[in-house]
Amino acid sequence: MGVSGCGKSTVGALIAQAIGCPFLEGDSFHSVEAVEKMRGGIPLTDEDRWPWLDRLSTASATAMETYGAVVTACSALRLSYRDRLRMKIDAPVRFILLDNSRDHILDRMRNRPGHYMPASLLDSQLATLERPTADERALILSSDASPEILRDRALNWLR
Repeated sequence: MGVSGCGKSTVGALIAQAIGCPFLEGDSFHSVEAVEKMRGGIPLTDEDRWPWLDRLSTASATAMETYGAVVTACSALRLSYRDRLRMKIDAPVRFILLDNSRDHILDRMRNRPGHYMPASLLDSQLATLERPTADERALILSSDASPEILRDRALNWLR
C-alpha cells in the first residue's frame, strides 16, 4: 500500500514471486473513467474508489481461495478502504506501507514514463493517506532501500 510512485507494484511483484502466488496490480482494476480522471489531474473521490476496491477485493478473495495466497498492490490510503478490502477476503489480510518523503516520491513519479498518474496528484494522495494504526496488521517500510531488500524485510515480517 502507499501513494502512487512509492514502489508497491515493484515490491509486490517480487513478494508474490518469492511466495509463488499471484500478483494483482490494483491499477488494472480501475474503470476507464477513473483512469481518465486521474490522467486529467483530477483526484478520485470515495464514490470513484468504492467500485474499484470492490473489484479488487473480489479478485483478491478469488485468488486467495484458489491459490492460498495473493499479493495485491493497492494504494489503500484510508482505513475505510483497507476495511473494505478486508471484508471480502476470508483470510488474514496484512498491509505493508511503502513510505518516503514527498520529495523522494515526487522524483520517482517524474521519472517513470508512461504511467497515467501525474505527479500533480501526489499532494492529494498524501492528504488522503491515513497511516496504519498500531492495531492494524501492517508493516511500514521506508522505500529508500532496494526493492530486493524491501521484499526480504516484508517476507521476514510475513513469516
